[in-house]
Amino acid sequence: MDIKTIQKALLECYTKELCVPNVSEDWTESNKCFGMSGITALIVQDYFGGKIGKIHVNGVSHYFNILNDQVVDLTASQFDSEIDYTDYEIMNRDLILTENTKQRYESLKKRLIKKLLTKVDERVHGCKSCGKLVEKFPNDATVYLGKNHDIVLVGEAPANNGWRKSHKLWCDVNGKVLPSGVILQRLFDIIDRNIFDTTFLESVKCYPLERKSLKTCSKNCKDIMLEQLKILNPKLVITLGKFPTRNLLDFKFNKFGDVVGKLYEVDGFKVLPIYHPSPISPKSYKGNLPVFMKLKEYMDQ
Repeated sequence: MDIKTIQKALLECYTKELCVPNVSEDWTESNKCFGMSGITALIVQDYFGGKIGKIHVNGVSHYFNILNDQVVDLTASQFDSEIDYTDYEIMNRDLILTENTKQRYESLKKRLIKKLLTKVDERVHGCKSCGKLVEKFPNDATVYLGKNHDIVLVGEAPANNGWRKSHKLWCDVNGKVLPSGVILQRLFDIIDRNIFDTTFLESVKCYPLERKSLKTCSKNCKDIMLEQLKILNPKLVITLGKFPTRNLLDFKFNKFGDVVGKLYEVDGFKVLPIYHPSPISPKSYKGNLPVFMKLKEYMDQ
């Protein structure tokens, strides 16, 4: 994912409601970037880091990004004349995030994430890498978006009676919470979280007809999974079991128990492997209990 991809998707997300309130009546479809500089600069910093700069153009505050000492301004087109960036100040994002700006920023970010994920799902739907090894699902969404994305759960593969068909996370086609969901919620109670509010995706995007195909399908789907994680930009990724952990970690391990509960950094993400919460596993709850106790301490810091 590069800056041009973000810029194109943002243009599709801008609406009058996202414009700075006191000038929103001047926003038009032909000038979608108008009044969007602050919230756009915040999102660009989320994905690419760097600093946020502020200048005044025709007496109006205007924000942009500085990446690798270069000016990156995705909303410069709102002005008719060329912008002089020689005299600017570096802004702390907390000063930009007033109550109204925060609401507009969060709204834009949600729209952007949905837009980008939809484009990925279109590619998944047309993918033929696994061929007859998998069953395609009727709905194209391969990510369940929770209320926030600071923690993202990564499972191994869709269950044939799970959320991709029920459209309810951790529920079967009859709406009943699956046993794995019951156990995982007990663990999430420790960190004061609700699994139904937590963003979730799988290492494999389609339903493998045979379990022996998991390894092949995981490899085929790895780039898609990484792209989805980059779009979500979580603070922590929790992998549920061996397959998604192997797919994410960039080194081989002999015993899964050797990596459970340890924190790794992969592609800029913090990854925490846990035992799969399936009741079939004797470690689904007891084995994960000390991991979540440590996680609570980590989150409380």
